Amino acid sequence: MFVKDVTVENQVGLHARPATFFIQKANEYKSSIWVEKEERRVNAKSLLGVLSLGIVGGTTIRLIADGTDEQAAVEGLVKLINSGFNE
Repeated sequence: MFVKDVTVENQVGLHARPATFFIQKANEYKSSIWVEKEERRVNAKSLLGVLSLGIVGGTTIRLIADGTDEQAAVEGLVKLINSGFNE
């Protein structure tokens, strides 16, 4: 299991468009991946799950992956988040 905290810096957070990019990226990996905000945990490969967290700019989330490419999965998603989703 590989875990890393990251702060979503883009102003609007993970609304529909960035969330779609996030899910597409998560689906590139074989590992099971979750996003955790406060005490809620959702599947990172589920658009409705990610949107249900209501992640806004400045929110710190935890990415958790478990599987053969867990470290690459978390680091790839962190890189995408840190890029600001090119917005």
